[in-house]
Amino acid sequence: MSKNEHQREIPMEVRERYVNFYTDFAFKKLFGTEANKDLLMAFLNALFDGRKKINHLTYLNGEQLGRIATDRKAIFDVYCETGDGEKILIEMQKTNQEYFKDRSLYYSTFPIQEQAVKGNWNFRLNQVYVLGILNFCFDDTDANYLHHEVKLLDTKTHSIFYDKLTYIYLEMPKFRKTEAELQSNFDKWLYATKNLCTLLERPKVLQDAVFQRFFEQAEIAGFTPEEQLNYRESQKDYWDMFSVTETAKKEGLTEGLKQGLKKGEA
Repeated sequence: MSKNEHQREIPMEVRERYVNFYTDFAFKKLFGTEANKDLLMAFLNALFDGRKKINHLTYLNGEQLGRIATDRKAIFDVYCETGDGEKILIEMQKTNQEYFKDRSLYYSTFPIQEQAVKGNWNFRLNQVYVLGILNFCFDDTDANYLHHEVKLLDTKTHSIFYDKLTYIYLEMPKFRKTEAELQSNFDKWLYATKNLCTLLERPKVLQDAVFQRFFEQAEIAGFTPEEQLNYRESQKDYWDMFSVTETAKKEGLTEGLKQGLKKGEA
């Protein structure tokens, strides 16, 4: 089947105005392209909330090879470097995985090891941040604790042992603020990204120039035919993954009920 025939099969009438941020296409278009680098910088500056100011970003190669040919490689969603040489690795995680924390740790080794220089080196490293934007919850102990920041610390004194490696996880389903409840700039970014595909108009509270750019770039009607096709394919992949996840949950619940009934009968 030719590309043109395939494109005709996909309905081009747009039922939603803006993209689903959690699709691979939308995430990489909005946060992973040179043209929209200002959007990513604005999001990260809101995340760091004055603790760090990013004025410059350089996108790095997202495909990281091992040190030898037989090593396993890693492919990052977005990988970039600040003007100060700090590495920021950003992953969009749509569904829970059994070892997603292990994956974060494994991925962080690449931006650490690549800082080794040839010749004499004193082992000084620049900051490495691993940011996971999660469309699921991994911590059920607190329904409101959604912004996790993890560093190496001394388990006795609880003081930070090493502050150059930071893992940040955002459990997006826990963000439930309404438009009227938005306070910080970071609140606005979380609201915009989480609710993007359900909005028909840009909310009044998101009238800053950077959000105007964000919504302009997210508007499906402004895509080229090729971009619309790529987005629809990415959207289908997202729906398929969501369906598989929901089916697995239901099957697990059904099996759990069966086991419970058996124990009850026994």
